[in-house]
Amino acid sequence: MDDPGAGTAPLSARTRRRIDELLLGGPRKYNRLQVAELSGVPADVTQRRWRSLGFATAGDEEVLFTDNDVAAAALAGKLLATGVVPAGMDVAVTRAVGHHLSRLAEWQIELVRELLDKNPELLADEDRLVMFLDTVMPLLEQLQMFVWRRHLAAYAARAFDAGEDDTGALAVGFADMVGYTRLTRRIDEEQLSEVLDKFEALASAVVAERHGRIVKTIGDEVMFVADTPADAVEIAAEFARRAAEDDDIPDVRVGVAFGPVLSRLGDVFGKTVNIAARLTSTARPGTIVVDEGLAEALGEHAPYQVRPLRPVSVRGYSRLKRFAVKVPTQ
Repeated sequence: MDDPGAGTAPLSARTRRRIDELLLGGPRKYNRLQVAELSGVPADVTQRRWRSLGFATAGDEEVLFTDNDVAAAALAGKLLATGVVPAGMDVAVTRAVGHHLSRLAEWQIELVRELLDKNPELLADEDRLVMFLDTVMPLLEQLQMFVWRRHLAAYAARAFDAGEDDTGALAVGFADMVGYTRLTRRIDEEQLSEVLDKFEALASAVVAERHGRIVKTIGDEVMFVADTPADAVEIAAEFARRAAEDDDIPDVRVGVAFGPVLSRLGDVFGKTVNIAARLTSTARPGTIVVDEGLAEALGEHAPYQVRPLRPVSVRGYSRLKRFAVKVPTQ
């Protein structure tokens, strides 16, 4: 964080320095070459990892780094030595970690910014502002650690319970809001933010309740995975139903495919993912469209009603087979 006070308020240089040291856990004391020397990690390696985290390239003489940076550089080397991160994957892993945590940090600073806008007295008293941040930081850190460990336990249970016949097949789904572009032309940014917040909250609730996992959200679209076709269909159906009942959220359309996927650094890739995305673009509001693999996996099992739709030609696929799934209401 090169300039923690930029864009927030005209703070004094002293307060900006205090906030910077608070967030970084200490003063900036070293340039990148000194970090390499103190950590025992080659300078080109630390520089590569630094860029992979999403930070700008540091000049040889720029004093940007703290004792924590030195410790982290050494720690990364120890982690690689355990073999947890495959050889040659350290940059990719670092990039993934940096990407996800940068989004989290940006969101948290936005929350603080909104709080300060509503409580200008905090900005008027810089000592009070620093004390406030000093109180909030440990709370955020502890809560993040708790959530991270709970997710570790949940993913570990699924991974360790997988049998020898596990093929790596997953159900992959996309749900997006219908008419999102038109909506952005009719409402202001504050209203749009509320719609997106409600959409993401609905997605998180529905996917979690039905044993799925959200891979990522991209504006008006959410991507999720489920271990079984039935779970994926239940997610899709409940998502469409709740969105239709909520006047504040546009209707959604959902496409789901089932098959082998490549899971990498928290994301999923492959033909199954591409087909699910293409199917979503062909679905009507409030409907669920699935591929042949998922239709076959559901088979004749009640309570799902599966019917073939006319094949469509979409980018990358000529006459893609698709099926509509109806889930009876509870």
